[in-house]
Amino acid sequence: MPEAYIVAAVRTAGGKRGGRLSGWHPVDLAAKVLNELVDRSGIDPAQIDDVIMGCVGQAGEQSTNVARNAVLASKLPESVPGTSVDRQCGSSQQALHFAAQAVMSGTMDVVIAAGVESMSRVPMGSPSILPRKNGMGYYMSPAIHDRYPDVPDFSQFMGAEMVAKKYGLDKEALDEYAYRSHQRAIAATRDGHFSEEILPLEVRAADGSAVTAGNEMHAVDEGIRFDATVEGIGSVKLLQEGGVITAANASQICDGATGVMVVSERALKAHGLQPLARIHHMSVLGHDPVIMLEAPIPATLRALQKAGMKIDDIDLFEVNEAFAPIPLAWLQATGADPERLNVNGGAIALGHPLGASGTKLMTTLLHALKRRNKRYGLQTMCEGGGMANVTIVERL
Repeated sequence: MPEAYIVAAVRTAGGKRGGRLSGWHPVDLAAKVLNELVDRSGIDPAQIDDVIMGCVGQAGEQSTNVARNAVLASKLPESVPGTSVDRQCGSSQQALHFAAQAVMSGTMDVVIAAGVESMSRVPMGSPSILPRKNGMGYYMSPAIHDRYPDVPDFSQFMGAEMVAKKYGLDKEALDEYAYRSHQRAIAATRDGHFSEEILPLEVRAADGSAVTAGNEMHAVDEGIRFDATVEGIGSVKLLQEGGVITAANASQICDGATGVMVVSERALKAHGLQPLARIHHMSVLGHDPVIMLEAPIPATLRALQKAGMKIDDIDLFEVNEAFAPIPLAWLQATGADPERLNVNGGAIALGHPLGASGTKLMTTLLHALKRRNKRYGLQTMCEGGGMANVTIVERL
């Protein structure tokens, strides 16, 4: 079977809600990533066959096919098409899978997989906010209610609480994990580990104009709490009485854009491209939509089986920190080495820009493999509706 290779990977630094990226229209933010991927690869942008872009909040400024709009806002020619993907938090990871599948099928040679989410400008849940009248306007249809009669809503917050309870994870363990996420992100930032993967951008005011004072640039993940303490994290109020989840041991709302360029072996040779990694395995799995966030566990175990690998064959893991119970339960169930997991911190410290997080994690994983001179990396994340993508890459 033909192979698929990643030749460039980049992300913006995460922006806090109402923070340093909130003045950027998400289309223009995504366009900057597309331009940077072209610049880093050195390829003629007219050779790009497609742009596949993950985005969860496909409403308002992110509506009407945000991928195509990003192409039109970039320096890519009009001949380059674009399509938008929603697999909830795994949207841009799925975009990567679609890009690799297109290349491996032989129908395309150069595809950009990307993601964008401005959670400041398009608040979480915006696509589902419609007038509800006479039972209309709600995503859960009568047939879904018939299948899940005791479930008024599929809630990720409740899913996180259920995972914590199932795996015996108390609030102290979750808060300690959250603190570790910040400590690892702080160390990675101070040691310059993110410098190669981050595209610095000017800070823009709410009206979109540049903030010119001191030529200020956004190049550091804004959500990292450099003064974080376990005590401070532990003092944050519970989201549910009697529960264990707080805003401090869950992922941060975040603005950002990310992307990777995927090419065929034919394109490598034709354009003189240098591969960062080869796609070794891709899969996606559906699971219980009520507990919802447990899906990365069976998805990882199945992926390893399909790839003919064991957990210890993988050098580094990226498991999205949507809520602290998810990576902790994943570690418990898979037996993976915690020192190989989210080595530069995760979404609790760095932010979770929903549809952009898939290629964000992949970008960080690829650069971490290179810096540590390691071979195999595995990425997975929980997704709304009870799903999980798994991607295994081999660094070259």
